[in-house]
Amino acid sequence: MADADAVIVGAGLAGLVAAMELADRGKRVVLLDQEPEQSLGGQAFWSLGGLFMIDTPEQRRMGIRDSAALALADWMGSAQFDRPEDHWPRRWAEAYVEFAAGEMRGWLRGMGLRWFPVVGWAERGGGYADGHGNSVPRFHLTWGTGPGVIAPFVARVREHAKAGRITLSFRHRVDRILTRAGAAIGVAGARLAPDDMARGAPSNREVVGDFEVYAASVIITSGGIGGNFDLVRKAWPRDRLGPAPRRMVAGVPAHVDGRMIAISEAAGGHVINGDRMWHYTEGLQNWDPIWPNHGIRILPGPSSLWLDANGRRLPAPCLPGFDTLGTLREILSTGHDYSWFVLSQKVIEKEFALSGSEQNPDLTSAKWREVIRARLLSGKGAPAPVEAFKAKGADFVVAKTIEDLVADMNRLAGGNRLDASTIRAMVEARDAQTDNPFTKDAQIMAILAARNYRGDRLIRTAKPHRFLDPANGPLIAVRLNILTRKTLGGLQTDLNGQMIGANGAPVPGLFAAGEVAGFGGGGYHGYNALEGTFLGGCLFGGHRIGQSDAVA
Repeated sequence: MADADAVIVGAGLAGLVAAMELADRGKRVVLLDQEPEQSLGGQAFWSLGGLFMIDTPEQRRMGIRDSAALALADWMGSAQFDRPEDHWPRRWAEAYVEFAAGEMRGWLRGMGLRWFPVVGWAERGGGYADGHGNSVPRFHLTWGTGPGVIAPFVARVREHAKAGRITLSFRHRVDRILTRAGAAIGVAGARLAPDDMARGAPSNREVVGDFEVYAASVIITSGGIGGNFDLVRKAWPRDRLGPAPRRMVAGVPAHVDGRMIAISEAAGGHVINGDRMWHYTEGLQNWDPIWPNHGIRILPGPSSLWLDANGRRLPAPCLPGFDTLGTLREILSTGHDYSWFVLSQKVIEKEFALSGSEQNPDLTSAKWREVIRARLLSGKGAPAPVEAFKAKGADFVVAKTIEDLVADMNRLAGGNRLDASTIRAMVEARDAQTDNPFTKDAQIMAILAARNYRGDRLIRTAKPHRFLDPANGPLIAVRLNILTRKTLGGLQTDLNGQMIGANGAPVPGLFAAGEVAGFGGGGYHGYNALEGTFLGGCLFGGHRIGQSDAVA
């Protein structure tokens, strides 16, 4: 006899949404997770809470004209689907764009979500109208950041648990999917010892028992591989991006280990596009880490001068905030796995933001008075978390002169790879382009274009100025590490979230949503992401499975 209509493996955002939707339909659900209860919500808790939505009131109030047609053109230009197995990823991409231009905002608003009034312009692209990038700002920052995104779903799941429709089982590690005659019928694994570690910190793996759960539908929502560097390096696309970095920082907790991918394959699931992935080039070593090798990403405005490890300026479109994977490829082509920002105090004050809910306590509070106090009334300086990294972070260098700055950069990196006179000449040439509204410098052009958008002019893009003017100082350099983040490929699924086997047929009773499914179909981003589409994909995938008649 089945224990439930559906068993869900992974209590992150996709799992919460699927569980809620199924319970709303009267289904009995068991929600399993290997982590303790304090990690409920998974990676989404740590996110900035950005969502890719289309033609919203927030956009229109900022003077942004968007449409589903423009968004779909941007998506397809970024995805560059080129494989036979991209059939379902393409279908998921089309469906998500329709969702993001239609019911998404109303559904989430009905759940209680609200958004910051300035829409962000993330991933501006590789320089071509038919290529990668967002033509317009679409990054909607949720009030409350990641915790604000998961809160209403956590609340609804707990209501269902209290009513007996959902059973929450933490410290249950799934080791195999049970099958009969090719159909999934449940899961089995180990019960792990309790652990009171802080959210995000590694938990113990002490086995204290075992378990089996039987259900008509098995739904995998266990996340990607970003916390498992061995799997990241194994899947690394050397032909497209160059050699895997020798040194990386982790943008996700260690429990994002990819275990359930191979377990799902053993039950008949099929991974496609495993070589497609999304890792950032602006990673910092966290001076106050929560998980091992904890990295934080800088969310940069467009003004920092970007140099490779040898001190050469990166060519356009390798500009801050433009083309993540193109820039990653450029950096790795140097034979090094890091690069540098060189900037002024004025730039860090206006343009530096840090990824993550814990690095933005004002936005996470969802209170205007906290935002105003932190960002407008704090006196001279960047927001407090940014200033803390500047003062305590291992990757920051601060100096009054270029010569002192470069000397400290060399000390930090080891050796004398950087030449102060060369970098001074580069900065002087850049500064000379800031004195009038005309320029031949591609980055200055990008800065001027960004400031045409009211949102960037208000809070994200500094007025062009001379870095070497002491009034704009001190000078700052930041060593940027490669930061692991997202799996773009994954378990192949149809539009119901049902896994598709290697033979092209649906696997009875077996489903997947969220990052483990490449956010839909086995990789609905294709080769590139447009940002806000990771949380968006988890919401959409969980929503579709929860409403599908194919489940349970």
